[in-house]
Amino acid sequence: MTSTFVKDDRSAGAGTPSPAPEKARARRKWGHWFTAFAFQVPALVLFGVLVLLPMLFAVYASFFRWGGFGWPSEAIGFDNYTRLLKDDVFLGDLWRGGLLIGLSVGLQLPFALALAVALNQKLRGRAVYRMLFFAPYILSEAITGILFGMLFAPDDGFADQVLSNIGLGGLGGKWFSDTSTVLATLFLVMMWKYFGFHMMLYLAGLQSIPAELKEAALIDGAGPWERFRHITLPLLAPTLKISVFLSVIGAIQLFDLVWVTTSGGPDHHSETMAVTLFQYGFKRYQVGYASAISVAMFVISLVFALVYQRYVLRRDLEGATTTMRGGGS
Repeated sequence: MTSTFVKDDRSAGAGTPSPAPEKARARRKWGHWFTAFAFQVPALVLFGVLVLLPMLFAVYASFFRWGGFGWPSEAIGFDNYTRLLKDDVFLGDLWRGGLLIGLSVGLQLPFALALAVALNQKLRGRAVYRMLFFAPYILSEAITGILFGMLFAPDDGFADQVLSNIGLGGLGGKWFSDTSTVLATLFLVMMWKYFGFHMMLYLAGLQSIPAELKEAALIDGAGPWERFRHITLPLLAPTLKISVFLSVIGAIQLFDLVWVTTSGGPDHHSETMAVTLFQYGFKRYQVGYASAISVAMFVISLVFALVYQRYVLRRDLEGATTTMRGGGS
């Protein structure tokens, strides 16, 4: 009888979970959370000190008339923001920024896509072409600006000399120095500098398209245009959307290339919002007004990013999330 009772007692104890493993699992779980948080603390501190605090201070300073020395003390409310709406230079920046965005999306990206499609074919030396076309993106904006400043120098620049040698000298001499040509010349420099980056994005997207789909379409009698339109473009759409997004945000925040080449001149005709911000903040010591410009740039970029993600990238993001969930199940 004694052994029976002991056996029953052991069996009953075996069916009841011991609290020790549960406590150990809880400790391990909290340990994982603590470890993850500890690794994130340095990044969070850097983000707060170098990004979040300057952003909050810029918003605060935008409500003051402040020259950048001492602590802002002369509060003026929303006067800096109402001044933005009346500033012809800032309104011109918006127009020029929109024009550069339109040219980038309408000319630069299709040109990069055409080169990517060509270099995705079996060509001799295509690796060399890819390297040459991507090389301008590796150069810094300062080097690019100095290079093209010498290239398009009036009268004695390389571009003017070439035009003179072929009998078209009357077309030269303007470039960055004329209000009617400066923005077009600046866009040519931008296109030369950045098209290689988008070309490489498109090449990566093209190489991820299964070759079996193109072979099946070829067997069905589809021509090059039909294959490009019905297979390549739809499957390349996520890459195209990301490329457009980066191009627009880059045009909104464009500064260093413009500053090195033209400094916004002549007569503000190549100025961007970032250049205007720099002019007011570091040249005229109107830091309060420059802070308002920076807040306006942030709001424009944020609104575009949210709208673009909501109406353009949403399907791709939802598809990626669904794929990840399906792969993990």
